[in-house]
Amino acid sequence: MNDSRKWWILSVTSLGSLLSALNFSTLIIALPDLLKGLDATLLQAMWVMLSYMVAQTVMVLMAGSLADRFGRKRIYIAGMLLFTIVSLASGFAENAPLLIIFRILQGIGGAMIMANSTAIVADAFPREELGRALGINIMVIAVGQIIGPVLGGWLTEAFGWEWTFWFNVPFGIVGVLWGFKVLGMKDDKIAAPKAGGLDRWGAVTYVLSITGLLIALTWGPIQSWTSPVVWISGLFFVILFPVFLLCEKRHPNALLHLPLFSNRIFSFGIISATLNAIARMGVMFMLIFYFQGALEKDALVAGIMTIPLAAGMLVVSPLAGILGDRYGETTPATAGLFLSVFGMAGLALDTGLSTPFWHLAIYMTIISIGSGLFNSPNSSSIMNAAGPKYRGEASGIRSLTTNMGMMLSIAFSMPIVTHSIPHEAMLAIFSGTQVGMEDKSSLNGFITGLHAVFWFMAALMVLGTVMSYLRSNKRAQASAGATLHHK
Repeated sequence: MNDSRKWWILSVTSLGSLLSALNFSTLIIALPDLLKGLDATLLQAMWVMLSYMVAQTVMVLMAGSLADRFGRKRIYIAGMLLFTIVSLASGFAENAPLLIIFRILQGIGGAMIMANSTAIVADAFPREELGRALGINIMVIAVGQIIGPVLGGWLTEAFGWEWTFWFNVPFGIVGVLWGFKVLGMKDDKIAAPKAGGLDRWGAVTYVLSITGLLIALTWGPIQSWTSPVVWISGLFFVILFPVFLLCEKRHPNALLHLPLFSNRIFSFGIISATLNAIARMGVMFMLIFYFQGALEKDALVAGIMTIPLAAGMLVVSPLAGILGDRYGETTPATAGLFLSVFGMAGLALDTGLSTPFWHLAIYMTIISIGSGLFNSPNSSSIMNAAGPKYRGEASGIRSLTTNMGMMLSIAFSMPIVTHSIPHEAMLAIFSGTQVGMEDKSSLNGFITGLHAVFWFMAALMVLGTVMSYLRSNKRAQASAGATLHHK
């Protein structure tokens, strides 16, 4: 490929990554104004935020798998177009239920972008440069996480909550047009179709089972674990997910190519990424409660105070990609997870009501540097292990499990919070409509629970470090992809 063209392709995917990062971080700050503007309940405001993540998580595997069959560039550009149109419509929503529907559609568009971004970059760059390219993509995500809270606060105060959606539109239009020009609609990476047609039963059982799991994981901690919704949704997953796996084992055009997981490099990389997502999101989730609830900071200030969790990624991600390209992906990825353990242990030992912020900033920066060292080499390892034929699906699996990890972190962390904070206060603090805790006696219990979560997340990072290291088995590297290309 022309050397300059691959960098233009990276610019297209980086714009999509930036919009995805901004979409989440700006909306958190706008939730209080959105709640007032739409006369929404606290639960509705929470679902405005979570519905996007649920929809994206459910659809991202299908988007990646379908892109391997019909063209990654086409699905990517179509996703950007859908995301842009729905962003425009979202600002005109007159009530919370309608906005939740728009957010679901926006999540589907986001899944189409997210599932194919990494695969398109992997197609464009040679193996020895892939880590650096993915590092730049991750650096752009860190930029979005850093400027998102400030941008969200400014847009909401100056123009209203609607502009947290409308600001996506001009960038989305540029992304679609730039994608047409740079990527085009022709895709040479489409897998040759096999007899048997589309995996319809696999798609149905996948959507129903994963949707059931995600609803249970989000409905339980936010509303009630004893709710019939949780039990019915969980039952859907327990019954239908094994049926889905059976369909995938038998269908010639399976939605999920199960032999991917027999590749040790691929499967251990996926597990490591999932554990990192659980721990990192759990830390961010608890720090938001700590800053807004215990320290009585408003949502904008709390968002700014979490910037160190992204700052290290901004600096380290491209460097980590280069190191992975030169010396192998396992060493920097494993070192990154190991470094994160120390940051999380520091938070567990030192977080209190009078802890200086610079202490917390150091621990957050250590975690951020660890994430920066881990993400791009790990993604490069996963893409290389999957091979060109299954890159779209591999990217979808990585996105699916990472998003699932973020959801699991909420399920793990929320019971700790609700044990010491009244349920309504917990929702109000998380949505930004309440600053501080009215019942000061609960603060000591909250800090104790906070330490427990940080220690638990540190333990997950230890496990992730071991899994990342074990992928380096030379026999596994020598046989990487052999099973994949056999079928």
